[in-house]
Amino acid sequence: MIQNLLVANRGEIARRVFSSCRDAGIGTVAVFSDADAAAPHASEADAAVRLPGNAPSETYLRAELLVKAAVETGADAVHPGYGFLSENAAFARAVLDAGLTWVGPPPEAIETMGSKVESKRLMAAAGVPVLSELDPSSVTEDDLPLLVKASAGGGGRGMRVVRSLDELAEAVEGASAEAGSAFGDPTVFCERYLETGRHIEVQVLADSHGTVWAVGERECSIQRRHQKVVEEAPSPLVDAAMREELFDAARKAAKAIDYVGAGTVEFLAGPDGRFYFLEMNTRLQVEHPVTENVTGLDLVALQLRVAEGERLPADPPPTVGHSIEVRLYAEDPAAGWQPQSGTLHTFEVPDVDRAFTHGPGLRLDSGFETGSVVGVHYDPMLAKVITWAPTRAEAARRLAKALAATKIHGVVTNRDLLVNILRHEAFLAGETDTAFFDRHGLDTLAAPLATPDTERLSALAAALADAAGNRASATTQGRLPSGWRNVRSAGQRKVFTVADREYEVVYSLTRDGLRAEGFDVELVSNEPGRVVLDVAGVRRAFDVARHDGVSYVDSALGSVALKAEPRFADPDAALAAGSLVAPMPGTVVRLAVQAGDPVKAGDPLLWLEAMKMEHRIAAPADGVVVELPVTVGQQVEVGTILAVVGEAE
Repeated sequence: MIQNLLVANRGEIARRVFSSCRDAGIGTVAVFSDADAAAPHASEADAAVRLPGNAPSETYLRAELLVKAAVETGADAVHPGYGFLSENAAFARAVLDAGLTWVGPPPEAIETMGSKVESKRLMAAAGVPVLSELDPSSVTEDDLPLLVKASAGGGGRGMRVVRSLDELAEAVEGASAEAGSAFGDPTVFCERYLETGRHIEVQVLADSHGTVWAVGERECSIQRRHQKVVEEAPSPLVDAAMREELFDAARKAAKAIDYVGAGTVEFLAGPDGRFYFLEMNTRLQVEHPVTENVTGLDLVALQLRVAEGERLPADPPPTVGHSIEVRLYAEDPAAGWQPQSGTLHTFEVPDVDRAFTHGPGLRLDSGFETGSVVGVHYDPMLAKVITWAPTRAEAARRLAKALAATKIHGVVTNRDLLVNILRHEAFLAGETDTAFFDRHGLDTLAAPLATPDTERLSALAAALADAAGNRASATTQGRLPSGWRNVRSAGQRKVFTVADREYEVVYSLTRDGLRAEGFDVELVSNEPGRVVLDVAGVRRAFDVARHDGVSYVDSALGSVALKAEPRFADPDAALAAGSLVAPMPGTVVRLAVQAGDPVKAGDPLLWLEAMKMEHRIAAPADGVVVELPVTVGQQVEVGTILAVVGEAE
């Protein structure tokens, strides 16, 4: 039996495995990079081992350091989580060679499915329907659109959609570079791309005695950059007949490679209802909680039992009700999904029923807490927020309500996008395919929950809270209202910005109450952290917190982050015309131009790598590269000037 388990991973998945270990009475060991020294997962285990460095290549991808940490702490088993080395056969062998229990499938199964090229050939031979592989060197116009895809790894990294042949070379180069950085294998291949497919996957679980379960299917069609955003079980697309065919194909796939442990067989279903094998993930999936919620199973606990040699019952339990999971990311969907970093000053999800365990209501699986720092070295997922309810509509409504009321201060997130998806009529009708964002418009789906009127009211609340804070800290005459005059003069004035929108608040606190220009409101109460206003006969409460010059205002109308503008602008802070600045901290990995080169609008200038993804920096207009002050390998902070494009002479 396993007595002490090391989780060779970080963040949310490490905490998830620790939770099942505690329930089973198994000791736990964490590993952490320097960037993760203060991360919650590093303090929750019984022991924790430092991996010197920050980048994955220095830390979580170092198999020898992970095995050494397990041996030195007395761990007798290793769980790889997902990502990093979870699908690395050499790591699995290293764990086994050290005399430890590997909580995962046999290395041979990982190796077989680790190559998407070879796995497709094997699946075709096993009678599983597949999309044919295409050689990038022989692709023609008739093959378009196509998908360039990394042979190793997953999570959307090393993937590019190509719709014209002149994009192919850059797509292959970029996908190969990204795959090499993320997985250590730059091999890529091509396959036909279904524009409106449905991503359906089947959870499988197999023991070492020949029992293979198809536990249930999930739908994960709503994706960005080929990474899943919303996941649910069961799929609204799948009927009883299709489910039987999917389960049969998934079991064939697992049996073809003598699979043991938890895994997922992924399929792409076309508009005609036919489905095709995509890949098999030989590990636990990020979205496993929705399957746990509808089956009542603890998949991590079952992984541990299978690794100990236990037999599974003959049949898995049936599914009951509906579960939906969303991935809450530190990213800005409206700005090309740019990942965000910084201190998470406040992170509060209301009415959470449980963390890391299945059951009805609201579940939160997160690697971050209030005060955590969202860095630039790893995936920007803050949390998975999951609901279970008897019906799909109830699950969506509960999840949307919880997300809308969540307080997130310090980083921009995709929270409003998630709420808009969950409340969208097409989503509620089950019309969810991989073209969801394209069809319904990302600009509409990513629109803030807070309307301009809400932003104006929030700006007023922020100004009043600031005034209350100033009076509370005043050393003299602290009981007088802010800006008090015996003879009324001009009102108090404060300017806030939200994105590119500016709100000027002019108000006075008089004997007769609040006077605010352009507002029909009455002030009910005013404290530094909470302002209550009567708005046209309706009482509204606004919670206000201030961090780093930004006022975060949360109310039932929506959350708003307001940047306080200085009364007098600093002329030295202005950038030269045509300057392109780093939208996030990252590393310059490739340059496409040199100073003096002519460029057209949209031409790539360079690529930044941040949070395990490459980000293309393009010319904003026709012109010439006047300055290129960065070099390959250089690390840059937010706002660093990367290039200056000027007019051609």
